[in-house]
Amino acid sequence: MSGLKFIVFVFLVLAGSWYGWKQLHSQDATSKPIRYVKIEGAFQYTSKEKLKQVLTPEMKRGFYHADMDAIHQLISHLPLVAEVDVKRVWPDAVHIKITEQKPIVRWGDKAVLNKQGDVLIPDDINEFKNLPLITGPEGQEKKLLEIMKGVYIVLKDKSMQLAEFHVNDRRAWRLKLANGLEMQLGRKAPLENMQRFLKTMDLLGEEQIAMMASVDTRYPNGYAVSWKPDAPEIDWKAIAENYKNLVKERRI
Repeated sequence: MSGLKFIVFVFLVLAGSWYGWKQLHSQDATSKPIRYVKIEGAFQYTSKEKLKQVLTPEMKRGFYHADMDAIHQLISHLPLVAEVDVKRVWPDAVHIKITEQKPIVRWGDKAVLNKQGDVLIPDDINEFKNLPLITGPEGQEKKLLEIMKGVYIVLKDKSMQLAEFHVNDRRAWRLKLANGLEMQLGRKAPLENMQRFLKTMDLLGEEQIAMMASVDTRYPNGYAVSWKPDAPEIDWKAIAENYKNLVKERRI
């Protein structure tokens, strides 16, 4: 056999082998469906229906043709998904692990924030109606979240629960507590204004505070109170007397 014939012969054998492998692979791809999709993770905001909707087109392509990178991208773009890991597992399965974001507050009427202050847009904001609410200028999410955390702790030390924290375009603060009490703190020294009010809590007593509808602390030496309609009359003389006694005790 001449050298030329040998080369041609080898080429034909290799071409035939490649064609046979391609046909076999093609047959396996069409005849080897994905039978199992295992999804792991402690997630509560990503619905099974949504995952099924996203995954079904790729799953129909079969074990060999399903694009793991595409699946990763599709799930990563779902609301509140933080991390995704996708693996093809022989002989007929795909394993997916999902880690969700953990919203800690609402931001406005359509978004939530995680602990880093990142803005997240859920499908249904009503799922988060029990979270504290922040509103403020766009772009100030991280800064306002840190301020709110401090305010939350200060109020918690007084057995008060913060429900809403609002900052308007003029940087004036307004709070709302879980019991409905609203606090106007203004834009000049709002933290100091809040602290001044909190210092009088022991003097007023829980019953009087429970009857307050709103407090306006935007005064240099005090604050104004609006009372609930059913609030009883307060014996301010008795409160003043208690204050004098409290001052005497501190001096002693």
